[in-house]
Amino acid sequence: MSFTNRCIRLAAAASCAAALTFAAAVNMPAGKVDLKSAGALAMGPDGILFVGDSVGGSIVALDVEDRTPSKSGAALEIKGINEKIAAMLGTAADQILIQDVVVNPISKNVYIAVSRGRGADAIPVILRAAPGGKLSEVALSNVKHQSVNLTDQPQQDRARMETITQLKYVDGKVLIAGLSNEEFLSSLRSIPFPFQAASKGAGIEIWHGSHGRFETQAPVRTFVPYEINGEKSILAAYTCTPLVRIPVSELKAGAKVKGTTIAELGNRNKPIDMIVYSKGGKHYILMANSSRGVMKLTADNLESYQPITKQTEVMGVPYETIASLKGVQHLDKYDDASALVLIGEGASLDLRTVPLP
Repeated sequence: MSFTNRCIRLAAAASCAAALTFAAAVNMPAGKVDLKSAGALAMGPDGILFVGDSVGGSIVALDVEDRTPSKSGAALEIKGINEKIAAMLGTAADQILIQDVVVNPISKNVYIAVSRGRGADAIPVILRAAPGGKLSEVALSNVKHQSVNLTDQPQQDRARMETITQLKYVDGKVLIAGLSNEEFLSSLRSIPFPFQAASKGAGIEIWHGSHGRFETQAPVRTFVPYEINGEKSILAAYTCTPLVRIPVSELKAGAKVKGTTIAELGNRNKPIDMIVYSKGGKHYILMANSSRGVMKLTADNLESYQPITKQTEVMGVPYETIASLKGVQHLDKYDDASALVLIGEGASLDLRTVPLP
């Protein structure tokens, strides 16, 4: 079973009232947030929003004061959301880029990381979409926040943009996938929250079956925390598309960690987002991809799949492609019955909930 943020699981069961003082207990002074970029997002306990700033080499925790439980499980749909966002920001739809979306499981508000502009001078913006569809900007001029600077950010511009590819809050720590300046560029960092200081990440090595070689340079594109045979693990997906399990206990500062490849899901593809869910007494992983659609993978008995150690194409954990979900650009879990997708195959994008398959 998943071990993602126990407080969030309890909140979904209306049992997290005792944790609602978490944000107040964290010493987060109010002030201006100086984001240089806004990429990967993650929700923490009690309405804390984590923002990955790859250009600035930092993680920022924002107290968005979003702690009122949702009274309705109503579906969400905002058609043409990229056009609506562009109009809000006074620009054209082709001049914004939606970098990530994440659902606050308490309120069901959706947070959206946006770049206004597509060049080096792009302006980062954080937006909120309420269950009724109303869009608003999260003001960064005076908000309670805390940040931590990464110690091993790559210096080359291209690699620097992938300092942070994915974030998750797990059991009191922020887990960060991306690139570093170490020998193994691929890195998984683990930073306790509230923040104090960041140590170096763990360098990650995997066997890439499609390429027929060990890989230490490519970053994890997306991951989910998951418990496999009683061991807390990371299920990580890479470009071209190996699925790898990595023990959380080995993610120590400066360590070199070898992941275990348990699936090859097809080359010429970049995984975008993954979620874990249960249905009919079974556990599944839903993964959105750049060119291979949305995959539904079995998540039971993952310990039974033998490590892939030779050059191969598709093999390992079985999956099916969800034909009804085409053009998914971002994905998050909305509630126990539905997922949130940013979807569209043309110029116009929609943000909406869909039933979990």
